[in-house]
Amino acid sequence: QLQLVESGGDLVQPGGSLRLSCAASGFTLDYYVIGWFRQAPGKEREGVSCIGSRDGRTNYADSVKGRFTISRDNAKNTVYLQMNTLKPEDTAVYYCAARMGYYCSDWIFDNWGQGTQVTVSS
Repeated sequence: QLQLVESGGDLVQPGGSLRLSCAASGFTLDYYVIGWFRQAPGKEREGVSCIGSRDGRTNYADSVKGRFTISRDNAKNTVYLQMNTLKPEDTAVYYCAARMGYYCSDWIFDNWGQGTQVTVSS
């Protein structure tokens, strides 16, 4: 059974950093595109970052460019989201998602984790 489990969410002060992890089980990430999404209270879910399976190319939402970095370790079957210079507006539940494919061509995914809470507050 394909499963994604996020971890690493926490309460952090503005300007701080966190690293989220997305661990996959039941399948190998080698052939999957992985995306990170977030949903803040009262807002729609938005795509944050994506990493391709074949070329490792990455996409980022404008709001996180230069602050967030997505990476993958296929040997560990895990994808990471390094978040630096966090702002209060980054507060949200963060989800990882997977779909078979090669490239980050869109934000359509069909396998989702349960989410991890990130709160940025002083």
